[in-house]
Amino acid sequence: MRLYSRLLALCLFLPALAAHAEFLPGLYRVGEPVSSQMPPEQARAMQQAFDTLVLRLTGDVNAASNPALAELRKDPQQLVSQYGFLDKSLQVDFDPQAVDSSLRQAGVALWGPNRPSILVWWLNQTVDGATLVGDGQASAQTLRNAAQHRGLPLLLPLADLQEQLAATPQALAGPQPDGLLEVSQRYAADALLAVNAVEENAQWRASWSLWLGETVEQGTATGQDPAGLADAVMLQINQRLAPRFVLAAGSSQSLTLIVEGNDLARFAELERLLEPLGARLLAVQGGQLTYRVDASAEQLRAQLALLRLQEVSAQAVDPQAIASTEVAAPQPTADVLTFRW
Repeated sequence: MRLYSRLLALCLFLPALAAHAEFLPGLYRVGEPVSSQMPPEQARAMQQAFDTLVLRLTGDVNAASNPALAELRKDPQQLVSQYGFLDKSLQVDFDPQAVDSSLRQAGVALWGPNRPSILVWWLNQTVDGATLVGDGQASAQTLRNAAQHRGLPLLLPLADLQEQLAATPQALAGPQPDGLLEVSQRYAADALLAVNAVEENAQWRASWSLWLGETVEQGTATGQDPAGLADAVMLQINQRLAPRFVLAAGSSQSLTLIVEGNDLARFAELERLLEPLGARLLAVQGGQLTYRVDASAEQLRAQLALLRLQEVSAQAVDPQAIASTEVAAPQPTADVLTFRW
């Protein structure tokens, strides 16, 4: 593929534009608490780490119990690149390629590492009053740990005076994030998560709202302590978001994707975003790229929304233009989606 190789080489000489979606680091690194370093406890924690990873990648609490994964779950070390003990936890680095290949062979649908960045407005309410969790506070680490454990890119506000005045219990509980929009603009996040966390009778409970695009998700969670509550909330967010981006078995189709307004930096971003969909570059005409992808239209739209691409009316792909490129490709299907930067 000479055309693809030339473009990829040129991209190395240009700084990539900052993507709106987060390419989540540490997605395949899992930490699980252990009571000792003895082999039985290590084996238990290793299996739990595998379960946690599968849940991160699928959003399905039942995925790890899939009979097709029984052998992997019994001996997950075959998917591990390295592991060790840190403080009172087992830290496991899974091999991304081995994991993805094994899970796909088992028929498990996966959510890739490109994930929407989430700006979290988290308000803790106790008998002493309400406190907005800010980026520099000690309590912020509890939220970061929970988000990492559940595979979510997290942004926290500065919690300055303007933001504290805006993030009231009423604003966080509203059906729309109107009161948070102005103070959220500086963070350029993909989604907003508003959480009202209340301590009552030695237990924590929370109500939350998540806004992504034109959709809103809501729910409640409980926990014995702030860490347990944070993990419960992030688990629910993972489960609500995953269906938008996971490709369910049998739901994909061959689609032709046209993206207009590209430059080399945008090409690099697009390649990374489309990689989990098995994208094949068909044609390059100026700033227009034509791909063949295996996905559902809904999943493709969800992925491209992370780069703030706008959909325009579908256009027929010119077979003559494709045939004239250096990329050998089959003729496009009638299913064409067109987007622009």
